[in-house]
Amino acid sequence: MMKRKHFLQSTALTIGALSINSIINALDAKSLIKESTTDLSPKVIRNGEGETQMVLGDNQTLKLTGDDTNGLYTVIEQYNNPGMEIPLHVHQDEDEVFHVLEGELEIQVGKEKTILQAGDMGFCPRGIPHSWKVVGDQKAKVMLSIFPSGLERMFHEFAALPAGPPDFKKVTAICKKYNIQFV
Repeated sequence: MMKRKHFLQSTALTIGALSINSIINALDAKSLIKESTTDLSPKVIRNGEGETQMVLGDNQTLKLTGDDTNGLYTVIEQYNNPGMEIPLHVHQDEDEVFHVLEGELEIQVGKEKTILQAGDMGFCPRGIPHSWKVVGDQKAKVMLSIFPSGLERMFHEFAALPAGPPDFKKVTAICKKYNIQFV
């Protein structure tokens, strides 16, 4: 009987401690978000505005960067021809959301492949390999949101590489700095 009582007491204490820890972590996250958004300035980005760059064949327009969002997220418009693709890779630090505005985008997340059409969204959590490819017969316009921000710096490094076929040794070294690996 004493063992059962001890088990119940220790289990209750453990559950209580875990619950309190979860609440504290949630409050810390809310506090961090509130803290990082208190000095943000509103920004309107019109169609066709933003910094445009070519990143390993990916035509990107930076709409919002970490400088605009205090590091919370980045938003990039991608506008690419059929056949453009980024191979299977994994992010250790960022989650990505692909929102297709025009055309079709095939995404693979883990072992699952699906085709996203205009209006569809795909979520690629950190730590899970994913890839994407423009399919169909028209260009695809996609809004890519990255949480937290920071990858725009990696994309700037890629855009600065010489034109032509990419030097995969350099690409891999840049990816490594941002905790990204091709699979």
